[in-house]
Amino acid sequence: MNNPLPKPTASQEEFVPLKSRVWISAADAATAVLQSLVAAGALTYYFTEIRGLSLQLTGIVWLLFGIWNATNDPLFGYISDRTRTKLGRRIPYIRYGAPIFILGFAMFWINIPGSQGNQSALFFQMLLALFVFDTLYTAIATSLYIMPYEVAISNKARSGIYIWKIIFMIFTIVIPLLIERTIKPDVGDIPASNQFRWVLIGIGLLMGLIIFISTFFYHEKHYAQGEEQFEFIRSFKECFKNRSFIVFEVISFTIIFVQTALMQGIWVYFDEIDVPALPLYIALASGIIIGILLWVNRRDLWGIKTCTRIFSLMFAIGCFTVLLLGRNVIAATLGFFLFGTGFAGGMYLIPLMNGDVVDNDESRTGLRREGMYAGVNSFITKPAISIAQWVFLTFLAAFGYDQSLLKGMQSSRAETGILLGWTFVPGLLLFLCFIFLYWYPLSGPTWEKTKAHLADIHKEKERKYLQDHGFKYTD
Repeated sequence: MNNPLPKPTASQEEFVPLKSRVWISAADAATAVLQSLVAAGALTYYFTEIRGLSLQLTGIVWLLFGIWNATNDPLFGYISDRTRTKLGRRIPYIRYGAPIFILGFAMFWINIPGSQGNQSALFFQMLLALFVFDTLYTAIATSLYIMPYEVAISNKARSGIYIWKIIFMIFTIVIPLLIERTIKPDVGDIPASNQFRWVLIGIGLLMGLIIFISTFFYHEKHYAQGEEQFEFIRSFKECFKNRSFIVFEVISFTIIFVQTALMQGIWVYFDEIDVPALPLYIALASGIIIGILLWVNRRDLWGIKTCTRIFSLMFAIGCFTVLLLGRNVIAATLGFFLFGTGFAGGMYLIPLMNGDVVDNDESRTGLRREGMYAGVNSFITKPAISIAQWVFLTFLAAFGYDQSLLKGMQSSRAETGILLGWTFVPGLLLFLCFIFLYWYPLSGPTWEKTKAHLADIHKEKERKYLQDHGFKYTD
């Protein structure tokens, strides 16, 4: 016999347990650490500087990979939205995909006998490994990206997860930078390159273990599984009928592009530009910490839209500062500080904005379609990873960067190419975002009322789901 179930009200506040917040964030960061090593510098550096793949062929690898990178994400989002299991719609992909994901990551760092300097062999190894790795990355990362929307509806409850995500996401910046500063091999240093490979494989195993274990510490709200979903073509089209999604994609694409470009460029910047690294890294870390405090405290007072516009402008100023004055340590320090505030804004505010976009879709269609939105978002933004890699490498080649030279030996013209390829396009895109976000519609009292109404709808769905399955509803 079922116990009487209280009717939920808007005054009842959501709560996500601490262990769930921590483990979701740790798994998300573990996935992002491996992605940052692949997409933001280490992989390209390894294949071009250590294995000898040409800049032009490496750029082509990233462009070809971008096609698959964009295509598989909407398909997976559609499939995951329609998944029905006792574990939920997302957790099975995280738990059972983790071991295969790590095997894919290890493929990057295997030296196939006879491949050193062989352009065809290196080209196909890098391309194939990227295809395998990204298929698995899509399944896990998309599921983890969506998880805060599966366990909470209010921005306040989700914010508790994102704060922990930011704390852990610092590792996605620190670990690649730490590797760059400590064990990055030089051209021709075979012992160092072997150490580099094994350390990365070890990091991959550790991150995979964190991802797998995490799935035992959070649970999805299963009421969404019972909802019928649109067929694929309609589901895809409905995303673009959501005007807030179209505006959101401008900033989402830009942030992926900028984060990839800046993290990639650091690997070459400190090799060739004569500035001390320590004060710049301290400025970057300080910017991240101050940025976190700033955006968390201003989120409700200024609103997500205004905060996002401000951090876009600050980030753009940082890019142009380094572009024009990147050889001066004081100016570069200021630029790196603004990089930090921008990274913090991207990590904290963009997921919250994405949650609002999905909520707005639910208010239109009556369905929760986080997976499809994550997939279509990746369809648009994932190519930014490949394009950012290609743009940077193209600038290096155009300005005469010589792969055969030891570090610190590039010409002044090549140094200019590094600064341009690293910061010009990111700065321009960020400034355009500052302007374009003026038209983002999800802000103000009307939107807050819509959010409150959605919170009531979600509680009612959960209440009915539990009642239909013989459980007592408690809030």
